[in-house]
Amino acid sequence: MLHVFRNAWVDMFRPMLQRPKRVQVAALCYRETPEGKEVLLITSRDTGRWIVPKGWPIDGLDGAGAALQEAWEEAGVKRAQITREPVGMYEYDKGLGEGLSTPVLTSVYAAEVQELRAEYPEADERTRAWYCPQDAAELVDEPELKAILRAI
Repeated sequence: MLHVFRNAWVDMFRPMLQRPKRVQVAALCYRETPEGKEVLLITSRDTGRWIVPKGWPIDGLDGAGAALQEAWEEAGVKRAQITREPVGMYEYDKGLGEGLSTPVLTSVYAAEVQELRAEYPEADERTRAWYCPQDAAELVDEPELKAILRAI
């Protein structure tokens, strides 16, 4: 009888009580070099872990436009050719402070960087670096993002 209640909780009641995932957009910034593609990673402001530029949707911009805006603010990408459709998606838990977090589903847009500026809004808050996709995949935490990086 206990397994009936457990299955009901897992299959029916728990999903109804969980909050829906919030949505973010990300820019997978890359460039072509003689050695192959390189991916631009940045550090997060709170933990310093390696991530791709990402943020919340922006009123008046589609997903690709919002991702490109985040790439400018967080990484200094001034001009890029960006895909109009996501090249993948990944999930993670976004820390909200005081030990709280919320599940986030992030749509990833590929952006071929054409111009990178030294001065940009969050330059003093983040570190950025270019990596081959395999090395970048080893540096990020999210398994689905690792797979997207390895596939680029």
